[in-house]
Amino acid sequence: MADTSARDAAFDQGNTHLALGELEQAEASYREAITLDDDFFDGWQALGMTLLKLEKVKEAIGCGIKATLLEPDDLLAWTGLSQMYVRDGQIAEAEHAKGNARVLSMGGKVTRLQS
Repeated sequence: MADTSARDAAFDQGNTHLALGELEQAEASYREAITLDDDFFDGWQALGMTLLKLEKVKEAIGCGIKATLLEPDDLLAWTGLSQMYVRDGQIAEAEHAKGNARVLSMGGKVTRLQS
């Protein structure tokens, strides 16, 4: 079971670092949060966007994918993933993610095929 108090403290510290423009420290704090709780959507989303700002695009995409797997109906997760794909030059993937965000913005749901 996840230690949510430690996870939340690490996440809050990451947010403080991010607000101060301390991206490397924010990255470390967000990594700590997801290490404490691998299913922590907010941590994955924040880490992905921080990594994107740090130009660690491939790793950001991995975080963005994890966030959309955890919360497939989160509009901001799909929007962020689309931005990550654009930065990496993966236009088809970016358009797909953008399309999912558009569906959600109109009140729809994102469905995933089970493998």
